[in-house]
Amino acid sequence: MNAPLSSYSPASPADTLRAALAGLLDGLPPTQAARAVERLIASYRGTTPTDAPILRDRADVAAYAAYRMPATFEAVRSALGALADAAPEGWAPGSQVDVGGGTGAAVWAVADTWAVADTWAGERDVTVLDWAEPALALGRELAGSCDRLASVRWQRSRIGAALTIESADLVTVSYVLKELTADDRRAVVDAAAAAASPDGAVVVVEPGTPDGYERVIEARRRLTDAGFHIAAPCPHSAACPIEPGTDWCHFSARVSRSSLHRQVKGGSLAYEDEKFSYVAATRFTPERPAARITRRPQIRKGQVLLDLCEAEGALGRETVTKRHGPLYRAARDADWGDAWPPAP
Repeated sequence: MNAPLSSYSPASPADTLRAALAGLLDGLPPTQAARAVERLIASYRGTTPTDAPILRDRADVAAYAAYRMPATFEAVRSALGALADAAPEGWAPGSQVDVGGGTGAAVWAVADTWAVADTWAGERDVTVLDWAEPALALGRELAGSCDRLASVRWQRSRIGAALTIESADLVTVSYVLKELTADDRRAVVDAAAAAASPDGAVVVVEPGTPDGYERVIEARRRLTDAGFHIAAPCPHSAACPIEPGTDWCHFSARVSRSSLHRQVKGGSLAYEDEKFSYVAATRFTPERPAARITRRPQIRKGQVLLDLCEAEGALGRETVTKRHGPLYRAARDADWGDAWPPAP
């Protein structure tokens, strides 16, 4: 791991966010919160891009943040971890613009990923852009519980073709492209690319669905056309080897379920798995792995089957058996989305 990551200590941004979200629904009847979440999920799962904020007031935002922000945080945190692995020793973003960031899950994820980086010892230049004022207001309120986010600017901005983004070391665009028209999607990705500093990066995260993957692939093409290197998840910058329409590249992040999650979904498990697709692209030359595991490893008697995206730009499968010794033990511990083989 190049950039030091937090270990979810009691003082970590991840724990601070969980604590802040736990008290978010105080005073809001559970049935009202559940109804708000169900309505908002229906809006977000619709097929028509929105031209106005879906989050209308604080009750909407509080319910949806308590329900969705942990999953968004974990997905973006996972993508940023892969970026940190690919970055040069000591690299950390001294500035960030979060496009369509709403309540700011991505700025929390950045703070947690580089929680002990020396370059984050002082005040950082961080801006969240969104068109929903209630979301920005709640994001500002939540950030007040974390010293690392005290200087974040929460700026109302129309996310679309007219968007301008100040230069930053890291531009994040998470769970927002679905809300835009095709023309606006292209314009936003191009604006993010133009805003990345000479040593900067752009990270795009979308739901891990076939259409979410298609939006990520479109963003990936635009970023490579703009001269970016792909740092993750692909171990190469060539075209995606997946034949269109046959499959899609996505990953999974485990999310602790709150009581609101269980109430809305009717589930009893203490966790759920958030499926997401992403691309991390950099101006600098990344340190890429030889391959990345693209499916959950299949553990069988005496062997582990790994589906891989390889540095040569092709898909492959590797069978690791007991006779491989330490590599076999590493394969048994490997997870979906990990680099392969593991770093020494």
